[in-house]
Amino acid sequence: MTAQLTLDLDVTPRYGRCDFMPSGSNAQALALVDAPAWPNGKLVVVGPAGSGKTHLGRIWAADAGAAVVAGADLAQADIPALAAAGAVFVDDAGAVAGRAEEALFHLHNLLGAQGGRLLLAARARPADWGLGLPDLKSRMEATTLVRLEAPDDALLAAILVKSFADRQVAVDPTLIAWLVPRIDRSAAAATAIAARLDRAALGRGGRISRALAAEVLDGAAPGDDIPGRDARDGDG
Repeated sequence: MTAQLTLDLDVTPRYGRCDFMPSGSNAQALALVDAPAWPNGKLVVVGPAGSGKTHLGRIWAADAGAAVVAGADLAQADIPALAAAGAVFVDDAGAVAGRAEEALFHLHNLLGAQGGRLLLAARARPADWGLGLPDLKSRMEATTLVRLEAPDDALLAAILVKSFADRQVAVDPTLIAWLVPRIDRSAAAATAIAARLDRAALGRGGRISRALAAEVLDGAAPGDDIPGRDARDGDG
């Protein structure tokens, strides 16, 4: 059979509250982020790649009217303008190490002086960011920290269902149950396999079956971004 021409649809991540799926792996973090106040007005959310840190931060930023900036971009950012928002979400905050430490320290102090709020997301706790500025290091390590765990099976299944639905694809629930123990525990892995299976099914003009899923998973090469449970060095 001749493979059909497929279009790789651009499925843009959605960071609305309605798109966030609460579960045992993220309930504590969600509750703390939603709290009306944090100790000293700052909070660090830590978790592995694909655990939902960015999504959670974006939910808070939308609710709080907060400015959003990546840690790697802080060195070039207008810090007083960011602080003027009164609330700031710094995503991938660990990236400031060695490149934007002074900027984060300045932002931290400006927000603290005006009673603002600072939310930071990172894969590791501040003690492991490799900060060289002593004053920043001490302040970050003293910040309240909450951990996001890797998605549990229920959440991973829900992410798979949503990822297929976002691509307007209906799949049998038994396929979801079959996939869950065979992919990495991350939202990135779930969305990647949904996209890969959708493309494969469209190319063959058929449906997404367990046989097709097994073939796609077995044929995944390094860099395909659909790691299995035994290859958890993916990112997201």
